[in-house]
Amino acid sequence: MHLKVNRKVLLWIIDSFIFIAVYGVVILVHIFGNYFSMPELYLLYFLLLASTISLSRLLFRVYDNVWRYANARAYLIMIVADAVGGFCGLLISRLIALSNGWRVLSVWQFCALVAVFCLSTLSIRFLYQFRYRYANASPKTIHKIGVAIVGAGFTGALLCEDLLYNADSHYNPICFIDCDEQKIGKSICGVRVLPESDTVVEELKAMPVQEIFIAMHDLSSQKLRILFDFYRPTGCKIKLFDFPMTDGETTGDAPLARRQIREIHIEDLLFRDSLHFDEKESEQFYRDKVVLVTGGGGSIGSELCRQIAAAKPKRLIVFDIYENNAYDLQQELIRKYGDKLDLCVEIGSVRDTKRINALFAYYRPQIVFHAAAHKHVPLMEQSGVEAIKNNILGTYKTANAAEKYGTEKFILISTDKAVNPTNIMGASKRLCEMVIQCRQNSKTSFSAVRFGNVLGSNGSVIPIFKRQIAAGGPVTLTDKRIIRYFMTIPEAVQLVMQTGIMAKSGELFVLDMGKPIRILDLAENMIRLSGLVPYKDIDIVEIGLRPGEKLYEELLIKTENLSKTDNNMIFIEHDAPPARADVEDAVAALSTFAKNYSDIGTEKVKEIMKTYVTTYRDPEDVNKDAEKADEMKMMHAES
Repeated sequence: MHLKVNRKVLLWIIDSFIFIAVYGVVILVHIFGNYFSMPELYLLYFLLLASTISLSRLLFRVYDNVWRYANARAYLIMIVADAVGGFCGLLISRLIALSNGWRVLSVWQFCALVAVFCLSTLSIRFLYQFRYRYANASPKTIHKIGVAIVGAGFTGALLCEDLLYNADSHYNPICFIDCDEQKIGKSICGVRVLPESDTVVEELKAMPVQEIFIAMHDLSSQKLRILFDFYRPTGCKIKLFDFPMTDGETTGDAPLARRQIREIHIEDLLFRDSLHFDEKESEQFYRDKVVLVTGGGGSIGSELCRQIAAAKPKRLIVFDIYENNAYDLQQELIRKYGDKLDLCVEIGSVRDTKRINALFAYYRPQIVFHAAAHKHVPLMEQSGVEAIKNNILGTYKTANAAEKYGTEKFILISTDKAVNPTNIMGASKRLCEMVIQCRQNSKTSFSAVRFGNVLGSNGSVIPIFKRQIAAGGPVTLTDKRIIRYFMTIPEAVQLVMQTGIMAKSGELFVLDMGKPIRILDLAENMIRLSGLVPYKDIDIVEIGLRPGEKLYEELLIKTENLSKTDNNMIFIEHDAPPARADVEDAVAALSTFAKNYSDIGTEKVKEIMKTYVTTYRDPEDVNKDAEKADEMKMMHAES
């Protein structure tokens, strides 16, 4: 606050000196023009004019502007303030002169004084801005990174101003690029606007441009992909003037001041525009509720905890077997919310009946998100009995505790791998769904949510590819034909929380995952985003499909048994729920099997899983006919 007052005082002192200088010029003009008479009267009028203009500038908050960043609006406000102050000074001077019988300055004389003073002040401001841009940057400018700004609109102009006048800027704008004919050939902030033509790529190669900033308001993912592919041949690093990629950040309506220059992420290029939801609805529903998240330290579980915490629950319970993740999440939430969040972190396993029952008996959660599970396909192919113990039996024990202790809603996090599974993990998740679906007559509302791969989750291909690229390659793919459906973690969690609001009894919700992504495209684009060339700087190598892996995942939104919800990204599948007695028998048999199982191989595990999951198929049978699948045909049609 002290610095702010000093700056205002300094500006006022500068303006006072300008007033004195202008007064001196006026006196000299009158002396040499033989117009000089009654100098004390001129001094009185001049002091009056200085007072009214100074007061007007204070009222119009002219001194609140940071003049190194001054734009047309700041200059216009100053002109308006001076005009108002000059008009008031003219009126007051006339009243004083008429009441005392003094000589009255003409309107033109007053206007000339105001104009001379206003122009003088504007010139000083402009010279300061000019000096800050050029004189202040002298030796440093040589070493600044030359950039081209794609988009000569308001967003681009804002970015250019900041790069030019910010002392901490490491960039020097060389040119704008735009397709608006009215802007082409003109200048913004002194920077020329080039046309986005077929020759602009070659022009950029000949310029001292090392980086390209894309600065457009409401830029769609599709448009960004087009621009990225268009400017990639320049060899320049391409960045985005956009919102930072942080949890919960995100709307095109947010103030431009919150934008920043950031790297283009693979999510920006390969996926649809981010989904946005009515956060008020979620906040109202989860507010003042006791919410339990099992597997709360995992990728999905931790994001669920973050978004639930933001909804101001009565209490949030995080339950996880892995203490490191749970501890990190606990510290994060404590730093963010402190005493405002009633947070309880409990360590334990969903396999442990006594621990689960004790947890429910003590906390009495109203809403449960069951995210605890083993999810890695190859690992479960090797240790299949653990999928039975953790996924199936863990879900069964947690669901029983929810019923016993009066939980209102229980939401299971499932996967697209449960659809016609080709591996033990997928089959175990299908049985988890059956444990939930069979409880339609329960006082607790049970539901399950299916969705595909989640970007950035533990074991996701993206961090694996990043490590391989950083190590110099090669990037390894199981098969170059493989396709998958992806969703970002915040997106998936927001949709899961929406299903929690919708859930009534026994629904199997499925999320629209959009279009499938070829993993080969993912790898190639990640290499390009690193500034390297696929197959030249970094090779891409096939290593063969892993156990239980199929070339494609089933498209979730394709059966006639689906019905829409109020959210066009969420559907309900209406397959006939299994009888509860049959599910109880299956769980009992699997429990006995798991207790007695002592082998290392998983053939017996697969046999018993196929007994209870009739859609379970061998991956070899699915992969040999993969090209005939609708999902693969869709991918080929878009290629």
